[in-house]
Amino acid sequence: MSSASYDIVLLDIEGTTTPISFVHDVLFPYVANNVKEFLEQRWDDPEVQTHVRAIAEQANKDVDAGIASAVPIDLGALEAGQQSVADVRQGVLANIEWQMKADRKIGALKGLQGYMWRFGYEDGELKGVIYDDAMEAIQRWTKNGRKVYIYSSGSVEAQKLIFGYTNHGDLLPYISGHYDTKIGSKVMASSYSAIAKDIGQAPERILFVSDNINEIHAASSAGMQTVVSIRPGNAPIDDMAQFKSTENFMNISL
Repeated sequence: MSSASYDIVLLDIEGTTTPISFVHDVLFPYVANNVKEFLEQRWDDPEVQTHVRAIAEQANKDVDAGIASAVPIDLGALEAGQQSVADVRQGVLANIEWQMKADRKIGALKGLQGYMWRFGYEDGELKGVIYDDAMEAIQRWTKNGRKVYIYSSGSVEAQKLIFGYTNHGDLLPYISGHYDTKIGSKVMASSYSAIAKDIGQAPERILFVSDNINEIHAASSAGMQTVVSIRPGNAPIDDMAQFKSTENFMNISL
């Protein structure tokens, strides 16, 4: 990669800046092991209720779509006194359980997960894990005038928690912005075009780094430069010969 060939760095998280095991072995179990007690204790919290409504709306759409695992949630019946809080809460838990087992990347679930993780980070039970070379590269990029953005399937709130409470301290001052799937699917070229437009930079001046080859193809189709992240535990990639790759971010030229 030639000198000064890009102005913006767009980074994936899972399997890129952060071990893929962190999400599946730390973050997801934290939610799975605590969500029942969390909902029982904080059910009347207005923000919890916002997430409950989102999960109910998604669950009912899934039922209408014929998804076998989906459980209907009737908040109207709860408000009318025709169903108990315990029954509705059980429906919410059932939908969370099957969606997490399916590793479903859907906004309603991600929103509640991010909200729960906030308490875990603030209480010190969780700490974001960022590879040493990723931390060093992020600092080097910003020092040399490159802006760093994050694009992950995890919610923006969850992203900020990972980078705000890391094993290297608070890295948020080095991050210029965050994007999640509200801007579009990570495997659609249009999403990367939308990000470039929002940043105000030509796609050709943006470098995207990810471990997911489908995301790399999408970003490349949008005109971005790309690097495939090779990390321990990542799924093997067969068709990456046409793309640059690295096991260490510090090997990516400025």
